[in-house]
Amino acid sequence: MSQTKYIFVTGGVTSSLGKGIIAASLAKLLQARGYRTTIQKLDPYINVDPGTLNPYEHGECYVTDDGAETDLDLGHYERFLNVRTSQANNVTTGRIYQSVIEKERKGEFLGKTVQVVPHITNEIKERIQILGNSGDYDIVITEIGGTVGDIESLPYIEAVRQLLWELGENNGIVIHLTLVPFLSAAGELKTKPTQHSVKTLMESGIKADILVCRTEHEISEDIKRKLALFCNVRQEAVIQSIDASTIYDVPIMMQEEGLDTVALEKLALPNENEPNLDSWKQFLNRHKNPKNKVTIGLIGKYVELQDSYKSILESFIHAGAVNEVKVDVRSIHSEHISASDIDKKMMGLDGILVAPGFGERGIEGKIMAVRYARENDIPFLGICLGMQMAVIEFARTVLGLENANSTEMEANTEDPVINLMEEQKQITNMGGTMRLGAWDCQLQEGSLVHEVYGKTEISERHRHRFEFNNAYKSRLEEAGLKATGFNPKTGLVEVIEIPSHPWFIGVQYHPEYKSTVADPHPLFVGFVKAVLAQKQQQTNASLA
Repeated sequence: MSQTKYIFVTGGVTSSLGKGIIAASLAKLLQARGYRTTIQKLDPYINVDPGTLNPYEHGECYVTDDGAETDLDLGHYERFLNVRTSQANNVTTGRIYQSVIEKERKGEFLGKTVQVVPHITNEIKERIQILGNSGDYDIVITEIGGTVGDIESLPYIEAVRQLLWELGENNGIVIHLTLVPFLSAAGELKTKPTQHSVKTLMESGIKADILVCRTEHEISEDIKRKLALFCNVRQEAVIQSIDASTIYDVPIMMQEEGLDTVALEKLALPNENEPNLDSWKQFLNRHKNPKNKVTIGLIGKYVELQDSYKSILESFIHAGAVNEVKVDVRSIHSEHISASDIDKKMMGLDGILVAPGFGERGIEGKIMAVRYARENDIPFLGICLGMQMAVIEFARTVLGLENANSTEMEANTEDPVINLMEEQKQITNMGGTMRLGAWDCQLQEGSLVHEVYGKTEISERHRHRFEFNNAYKSRLEEAGLKATGFNPKTGLVEVIEIPSHPWFIGVQYHPEYKSTVADPHPLFVGFVKAVLAQKQQQTNASLA
């Protein structure tokens, strides 16, 4: 009998129903009952990883401690569970085929014809079981990307069918997430799309054990009975997932619907312990009942798609709850900022965050936003490219180096205050070649960033090719921009700040990747706290 139990989450009818949130919510409930739980995502695209994808294509690229460039759903997994993910938690079709082809080239298949079944499906099954075989988890939840019936996901569905048979009774179950649409003309919910989706799944040899039905309206017991009858599941295994005001409500809603109870029954696992969600509910209470409100401008160049900055937006929710503040994030496209309208664009902002990104598009707008924050004493946080823009702005405006730039934007700039990292200069491939994953950073005692973290040694995740050029360090420091965080091995500047400013920090790393509900990131907490303090100070001054 298998020691680890497996739960597979498939989707039907349409994409973007929230398989990742349902998987993370169930994992949270199981974790709160004492089960060691993790989640993995199987992505059916042929890219080896999302690292080379434009954020408009797939939302943000999430980076793990071990340097994996992964799907943004892994961010949800970490934020909900407060458990670190790794390379093993995200598998793509590209990585599967790459591995099988490499094995074929080495002659590992002994002259056999390499086929989707069994070679590709065997590789998928191996990847699914890596986490389970580690001995670290009681339950592994595997989310299968895409929609049942897609050509791309067929090998994954077949691999799951085989694995369920191999695991045996009570060791693996399938949760199928579908849509129950409301037709306003008819004034009723329609079950037919779900019936067709379940039928498609059954044609692949897989029976859904639990149905989770996304809906905008309450699903009646009659409709649940109908779905149970036509989709061959028990009525208590038809779970309603109605639209929520926040994704953090979903674990509570799934508990009320009994999703964790039904899953444990089907896996023949004890379910006597009720989930302990006290701290989760406290977070929700603070999030939903703020005492103050601040408005922070997010200056980026992918702002049309909210998922491009998913981790940043969620980090503000965590930090807002700690400070009992509603953080209203106003997205501002850096390409649309100009000298003539910057006052209008920045009007009403209590804080400014300049976001990460790549390439020269929208760069001048980011630089203008940095200058506006610096000259108007508005609390500022720059992340990765945002930190680099802060260095460029300071070099241009304060040092008088009018042509200061990054060699990413202008290869032959006469003042490359941001330069390509030495180890990057010989690299020609784009995928997986940046400085990635967790790196140590030493913080200068007495600095603002040291005060924010409350310690001198930290580890943060990176995703960049270009760096602060140390040749300009002394001149920038003499003018008032201090380097206060360093990589202890390479001397790479990780943090800059302006001590004369109320709150001005730029970081080369990505703090948003490590913020969770249980452990909000200190930089975001400190930033929101500073924004609130500055706003209250200005309000008091105007009333005096």
